[in-house]
Amino acid sequence: MPEEILFCKGGGCTAKLGAGVLERVLSRLPKPEERDPALLIGYESSDDAAVYRISEDVAVVQTLDFFPPMVEDPYLFGQIAAANALSDIYAMGGDVRTALNIVCFPEKMDLNILGKIMQGGSEKVIEAGGTLVGGHSIADSDVKYGLSVMGVVHPEKIFPNDGVREGDVLLLTKPLGVGIVCTANRVGEASPAAMELALRSMTTLNKYASEVIRKYDVHGCTDVTGFGFLGHLKEMLGRGLSAEIDSIRMPHIPESLGYADEFFLTAAAQRNRNHVGELVKFCGVPFAVEELLFDPQTSGGLLVSLPKKDAEQALVEIRRLGLPCDIVGKIVKKEKQQIEVL
Repeated sequence: MPEEILFCKGGGCTAKLGAGVLERVLSRLPKPEERDPALLIGYESSDDAAVYRISEDVAVVQTLDFFPPMVEDPYLFGQIAAANALSDIYAMGGDVRTALNIVCFPEKMDLNILGKIMQGGSEKVIEAGGTLVGGHSIADSDVKYGLSVMGVVHPEKIFPNDGVREGDVLLLTKPLGVGIVCTANRVGEASPAAMELALRSMTTLNKYASEVIRKYDVHGCTDVTGFGFLGHLKEMLGRGLSAEIDSIRMPHIPESLGYADEFFLTAAAQRNRNHVGELVKFCGVPFAVEELLFDPQTSGGLLVSLPKKDAEQALVEIRRLGLPCDIVGKIVKKEKQQIEVL
């Protein structure tokens, strides 16, 4: 009897290597004697994509992302994986131009499944205003899919992740909890309503929120993915800056807190806790909320640092997009760097 190949074993951004492991590896990479002055953003700042200036008015934004399925529907998986990869361009303030498929697929699996995956991905690239121009595939024991994406941005309008300033507030454009909900769904415990909201969040392009915030004075921006809300917030905080988070205003999938209390958790969330936990002080926050903030997100929202007045105006526009979003905290200056969750 042939061995059964499982499509969904648990993937998405939960499949990421831990942030601590990546930091150790990257620290050992050789560095050029002189940095190319046209390279505006590299990997040193843990930013979402690389940015390379090619003229006074144009810089190229370059990124890639791929992972195993986190849902059983191949078409939806293709949409989610593409939306997740495209998101890095939007987190830098850029626009998508071209994309290349990245495919790992078992030779014994039905090729119609691969067709559905690539159809979902292609439709998201078109929605983004980009063009799918090719790709690369290899035979593998498990399914993996994603994109290598090229975008453009004006060199003076880049959204770095670490430009936050004291007094800024933090705006989150999508709900947290998709990792917890997908974990519950794999064992048949997630409600249809919870899964529907998770899918809607994961398949929604950050293009629309990015276009809104470009009208305002953005100081820092990232997308919340595999390192969870707190892990990506840590990457945004420069030296001498801390953050106070209002957990009550944190947008989330409502059922996710109940699933966290039932321990539908991921190993990736525990890695996130281990990496950033010493920096975080929880003040009377329930266990489920802690887990929500460590939960790895797949195709998560933008986390934006900007002045309060701008954030309040942007929030009105972003709420019209139909997903839970809110102002979730502020940037403060403290002697000892800390993320305080209230």
